[in-house]
Amino acid sequence: MKKISILGSTGSIGTQALDVARGLPEELKIVSLAAHSNITRLEEQIREFSPEFAVCFEEEAAKALKIAVADCPVRIGAGMEGLCEAASLAGADVVLNSVVGMIGLRPTLEAIQAGKDVALANKETLVAGGALVMEAVKKQGVKILPVDSEHSAIFQCLQGRPPKENDPEGRALERLILTASGGPFFGKSREELEQVTPEQALNHPNWDMGAKVTIDSATMMNKGLEIIEAAWLFHMPADKIDVVVHRESVVHSLIEYCDYSVIAQLGVPDMRVPIQYALTWPGRAPSPVKRLSLTEYGALHFALPDEETFRCLAACKKALRRGGLAPAAANGANEEAVKQFLGGKLSFLGIGDVVTEAMERQADADCDSLAAILDADAAAREYVRSKC
Repeated sequence: MKKISILGSTGSIGTQALDVARGLPEELKIVSLAAHSNITRLEEQIREFSPEFAVCFEEEAAKALKIAVADCPVRIGAGMEGLCEAASLAGADVVLNSVVGMIGLRPTLEAIQAGKDVALANKETLVAGGALVMEAVKKQGVKILPVDSEHSAIFQCLQGRPPKENDPEGRALERLILTASGGPFFGKSREELEQVTPEQALNHPNWDMGAKVTIDSATMMNKGLEIIEAAWLFHMPADKIDVVVHRESVVHSLIEYCDYSVIAQLGVPDMRVPIQYALTWPGRAPSPVKRLSLTEYGALHFALPDEETFRCLAACKKALRRGGLAPAAANGANEEAVKQFLGGKLSFLGIGDVVTEAMERQADADCDSLAAILDADAAAREYVRSKC
């Protein structure tokens, strides 16, 4: 039985992870839960899964939670310290990090330092701090297990790559191909997107996700972040990572070998499959979702992304090529831009504009410390606020 700590347990990924655990009671044991402030849902989770430790990031909410579950044998933590304790809990084997945003970076580093494998659904961890995180992974000898459907697909396809002794320099793998749904605005021009409202941007055609991730999908920032994440996860340069728009979200991603054989991972668009694979790897368990029927779809379609309209994608590619703190600046700017857009202070197209500008303003510098990453993040956020 694997013991699991879930950071972000009341969000979209966290609740689906608990659904996976609910279906595999003899294989997965929840030992820690952490959430931002939804104490009603967190209390329900505590009573169902009986973790030994639970965290509410908001201090006042944590106090209320402690009173609400006083009859339960669970310790309650709060704030960043509580989140980091949940990430490094002695009883956990795997930490599922599904918190949203830069807040997830420090807990990821804490989990790695504690020798935990990390099932990673927090893109920002590798986008902003890839060099720092992967150096820690190498030093501690732990694994990063991808949870995003695209990276999980690549991870699964790579199980068939040649053994290292037969390909010591890794030349067999030629290219990674990430698929993108295109969000709700695929095919639209910049002129057509000038008056987009938050309600329209939150109407994703295929996936049920949190607000921030859904807006990122609409701007295609989500795919830009995934390119950077894939570069770190799979040790691939930017020029060997492509994106294709695939509206049906059935092909989750593909890999291409040097002989131009292409291997894809397919399945119905349901995040419980990649979540379950990350938590049960290297084994597999019966699916919590329905079987894929290709005949029900009949046809699958693919197209090139429009980087001129969706500027976030191009900005992330440039940030990856620059390296250093440029990705941290792009990520921080985007988090603040999404917040301002949802608050009615920035236009939809303005998100891509300020992300590009903040990334380009970031000076060339190494990503060699948590402090440097946080400084770049803060500067990018402040720049966005100054433009709103």
